Amino acid sequence: MSKLPAFAFVVLLLPVGSAAAGLALKKDVELRGSAAAGKDGPMFLTADRIESTAPNVVEASGNVEARQAGQNFFANWLRYDTELNSVEARGQVRMEKADFTVQGDSLRLNLTDYSGELLKPVYRLPVQKGRGEAERIDFIDKERYHLKQALYTTCPVDNDDWFLKVDKLDIDQTRNVGTARNATLRFLGVPILYTPWMDFSLNNERKTGILSPTFGTTERSGLDVLVPYYLNLAPNYDATLYPRLLSKRGVQLGAEFRYLLPQFSGANRLEYLPNDNEAGRSRWSVNLKNSYRISGDTQAGMDFNRVSDNDYFRDLSNLISVTSLTHLNREAWLATRRDNWNGELRVQSFQTLQDSTSITPIAEPYARLPQARLGMTRTLANLLEFRLDAEATHFAHPTLTEGTRVLAYPTLRLPLTNAFGFLTPQIGWHSTYYALDDRAPKQRITRNLPIFSLDSGVTFDRPLQVFGRDYNQTLEPRAYYVFAPRRDQNDIPVFDTAQLDFSYAQMFTENQFVGGDRVNDANQLTIALTSRFTEADSGLERLQVTLGQRYYFSAQEVTLPGVAPRSSNATDLLAAVSGQITRDWRIDTAWQFDTQNGTTVRQNLGASYRPGPGRTLNFGYRFIDQSTEQVDVSGQWPLSSRWYGMFRYNYSFQDNKLVEGLAGLEYNGGCWTMRGVFQRLATKENQSTDAFFIQLELAGMGRIGANPLDVLKQSVPGYRTSNDILETP
Repeated sequence: MSKLPAFAFVVLLLPVGSAAAGLALKKDVELRGSAAAGKDGPMFLTADRIESTAPNVVEASGNVEARQAGQNFFANWLRYDTELNSVEARGQVRMEKADFTVQGDSLRLNLTDYSGELLKPVYRLPVQKGRGEAERIDFIDKERYHLKQALYTTCPVDNDDWFLKVDKLDIDQTRNVGTARNATLRFLGVPILYTPWMDFSLNNERKTGILSPTFGTTERSGLDVLVPYYLNLAPNYDATLYPRLLSKRGVQLGAEFRYLLPQFSGANRLEYLPNDNEAGRSRWSVNLKNSYRISGDTQAGMDFNRVSDNDYFRDLSNLISVTSLTHLNREAWLATRRDNWNGELRVQSFQTLQDSTSITPIAEPYARLPQARLGMTRTLANLLEFRLDAEATHFAHPTLTEGTRVLAYPTLRLPLTNAFGFLTPQIGWHSTYYALDDRAPKQRITRNLPIFSLDSGVTFDRPLQVFGRDYNQTLEPRAYYVFAPRRDQNDIPVFDTAQLDFSYAQMFTENQFVGGDRVNDANQLTIALTSRFTEADSGLERLQVTLGQRYYFSAQEVTLPGVAPRSSNATDLLAAVSGQITRDWRIDTAWQFDTQNGTTVRQNLGASYRPGPGRTLNFGYRFIDQSTEQVDVSGQWPLSSRWYGMFRYNYSFQDNKLVEGLAGLEYNGGCWTMRGVFQRLATKENQSTDAFFIQLELAGMGRIGANPLDVLKQSVPGYRTSNDILETP
C-alpha cells in the first residue's frame, strides 16, 4: 500500500483502461474537472490524506473533495473504485449537482448508472426551491430518486410553516413530477390534508392529475367544493374534469377540452347539474368556441353558448360580469381578408335571459340567418381613397316583422395632411333595399341618399414651464361638418339599429345611429378643442383637456320609433380631463352639460392613486340624469410588511342598494399565502347573494380553497397578489 503525505494534494484518476499502467497524479489547484468529457471524464480528488489500497482503489480522508464534471462530493472519508466506477463515502457526506444537493451520513453510488443510496439525507432542489429530509434516499438513476419517510417543503431553512410528510416520495426530474404516497400536509403544526396518493409538479408545468381543490360558500348554493382533474393529453391539447359539490343544490359535473393545432383551435366547456334541489329541475350550460384556418387569409369558426334557464348564471356564478349577462351569442362564420377587400358570411342568433323579478322584459334581438358582408378599400390617383361597405342580411324573429336587407355604401375621400393640420373631404352614396314579410305595411322599400362630410383640424404648440419643469403644450381645434338630406324611413322596421350614446367619438361620426335601418338627416357642425401638456424630456402626456359641442342648422326628422326628435339647435357640451398628472395619480373625468337648462346630464369622475406595487386606490362617481347615480371605491393596501387589505364599495343611490361590496385580507408567510374575501353581489333587481372565499397558496405546491383571484382582479383595478408584490424589485 502506498501512502501520500498528509497535505492537500490533487489526484487525477485515469479511466479504467489506463489503470494497468498505474495511477498518474496531476495537480489541478482550481479543481475544475473536465467539463468537456462529461460523466466519462476523470475525477479530481483532494484531501488531507490520499492512499491507494489496491490497484484500482483510492481512499481519501480528511476534508475530502471529489469533483467530476457536473457533480461534486464532500466527506470525511471517501473510497473510489476506478474499475467499478463507484464511490463510497462516510461522515458529513455532501453531494452537489446543478439541480440537486443532498447531504447525509453514508453514501454508496455507482457513477455509471447513478444507482445507490444515502442514509439520513437532507436534500435541496435549487430550481424548485424545495428541500426536505428522509430516512434514506435510493438513487434510481441520475434524474430519479426514491425517498422513504420523507418531508418536503418549499419554505426556507429553519422555517417549517408547512411541509408534506410522506411514507414514500418519488422525485422524477425527467418529468419534473413528485409522487407521494400516504401523504399528510401539515400547516402551522396542524394536519389539514391527508391523501393516500398524490403527485405534484416540480416546476409549475402542466401535468395530469388532481388539481388543488377549491371550496367556499355562497348564500344561494351553500358550501361550494370544486375538485378539478387535469388531463395533460399532449403539449397542444388538454382536458379538465371538474365535479362541483353545492350543498344546497347537489353535484354539478363539468368538463373542458382545449386544443391548439396548426389549423384548428378551440375551447369547449359543458356543465350539468342533475336535479337541482333548490330549483327542482336539472340545469346545464354549453360553451363551444372553435376556429379553423382554411388558409393564411381565410378562417372559419363558431361560438355557441346556451344555458338551461334564465337564472343559471345568477344562481351558480359569483362574477358580476357573468351574472349580468342578458344575451348569449350563437354564431358560425366564414371570413377572408385580401389586400384590398374582405368578405364574411355569418349566421347568428341569441338566447335572451330574462329577469323574472323585473317588470320590464328584455327585448329579444333579431337573428341573422344569414348575413353576408363585403368591404373594399383602394387608393386611386392623386391620393383619392375609395371605400365600399356592403352587406345582405336576412333577419328572423319569432314575433316581429321579418325580412331581408341589402345595403351598399361606397365613399370617396381625399385626405390632405401636413405638419400642422389636416383637411379631409368625403362624399358617399348610401343605398338600401328591403324585402319584408306580410306583417310590414310595405313589403318592398328602397332608400337612397348622398352623404357629405368635411373633417379638419390644426395643431399649435409652444414650450411651457410649470413649477420649474419643461412641458410642451398643444392647442388642437377641430371642425367636422356633415350633410345628409332627409329620407322618409318610418316604414322601415328596426332590425339591428340603436342610437349611439352621445360622446366625444359620436360627435365625429356621420350617422348617430348604429346599424343600417336608420340614416340620420344632417346639416350639422361639430367644433372641439383639445389641449395636451407633455413633458419635454420624457414625452409623457401629463394632462389632456377637451371641450366639444355639435351645432344643428336644421330640425331633426329621422328618429327611432317612440323617440321624440330633438328640440334644440345644439347638443350638450362635452368636457373631458384625463392624464397621469403625477407619478402616482391619474385622473379620468367626463362631463356632459345641458347648456339650455343649465343642468348636468352625465358625469363620470375617476381617479386612481398607485404609489407602488400593492398600493392602489380607485375612486369613481357616475351620474346619468334620471337613471344612474353610483359611487365606486376600491383598493388594495399593505397593512404591515406582510398583510394586505382589499375592498370594493359600489353603491347605487338611484336604487338605494349595494351593487357590489367586497372586503378581503391577504397574508404572505414567505413560502405560503393566505387570502380571504367576503363579497355581496346584486344578482337581480331586488335580490343579492353573499359569497365567502378562503384560499391557502403553498409555494411550489398549488392552492387549496376557494379561488378569489378572478373576483379580486375584476373588482379591484390594479390588484396584484402578494407574491408578485414581494418579488417586484
